[in-house]
Amino acid sequence: MSVLLTAPRRAVAALAVVAVAFTPAHAAAAYAAEEPAARTEVAISPVDLDGPAISAVKVTVTNAGPERMRRLKVTFAGPAGWAVQPSVRSVDGSYAPGADATAEFRIQVPEKRSGFTMRTFTATATYEGGDGEGTATGTRVQRYGPVLARLSDAYNNVGITDESNTAPGDYDGDGNSFSAQKLADVGLTPGAAVTALGARLTWPTAAPGTMNNVASSGQAVRLDGRGSRLVLLGSGVTTGATGTATVFYTDGSSTSGAVGFPNWSFQNATDHGATLIKSTNGRNRPDGYGNAGIAYRVFAHSVPLDPEKTVELVVLPGNANVHVFDMAVAP
Repeated sequence: MSVLLTAPRRAVAALAVVAVAFTPAHAAAAYAAEEPAARTEVAISPVDLDGPAISAVKVTVTNAGPERMRRLKVTFAGPAGWAVQPSVRSVDGSYAPGADATAEFRIQVPEKRSGFTMRTFTATATYEGGDGEGTATGTRVQRYGPVLARLSDAYNNVGITDESNTAPGDYDGDGNSFSAQKLADVGLTPGAAVTALGARLTWPTAAPGTMNNVASSGQAVRLDGRGSRLVLLGSGVTTGATGTATVFYTDGSSTSGAVGFPNWSFQNATDHGATLIKSTNGRNRPDGYGNAGIAYRVFAHSVPLDPEKTVELVVLPGNANVHVFDMAVAP
């Protein structure tokens, strides 16, 4: 589950490319000069998260450069508030191209939280020689906790009610909800197909007056597929319905991106980068249907994906103001 990040490639001098751009032979030489150089790699061993405990962690630095690596120092850090001893280690000796150097640390792991949790660990190496860049960083993301089989298993909010029985609704914390009848007027009936940002989504099949959307709080949900983007269908309450969605792939790597929805009844429809999908007329209040003439809306937002990798699960934003009705992978 480790993700390796490496030192950036060396820049190629623009003037040198211009100077040789006039002959085929020189053009080939210029192309060769742009080939990526070997880079230093920093890998972090798995961290035992079964706290409270003190876990041993090993950081391995691989010299992938053409020169010997020397004066190596490694800095290691865990989540905020987790004590590391020591936080920096100097590694004696010099290391030939292809050789590994290791530094060991101890980290204080607190008691596990309930629910799904991600923990991020970072190690940074500074050095002389090697690839000549002088620094390289590696990151490891570990997760634990329940992963739900489908989004409907995470439903925890009644956001749609029938106009004949509005009392169960509480989409916004004030007892208001979408009208099932007004949603049907714009094609959002239970189980209806919804196309948004290239993805084919499904409107919740749950009956009005029952749990039919997710107030996001970092729930982890399985989702399979390959494509260019993850699309979320939902809307917000308050003006701060924003957060980060994280996608884990089957190879253990991950992608994160900012998502957000405007308030369901006001704010500009493109706020937070969202796309308006449907607008309904009025809403259900605790005492019945009302607010006719005011639009209550549903939006879409997306997170870019690596199209070469297969999605395994999605971690929803940790902000209950973000409400999600469905999500899918777009080609």
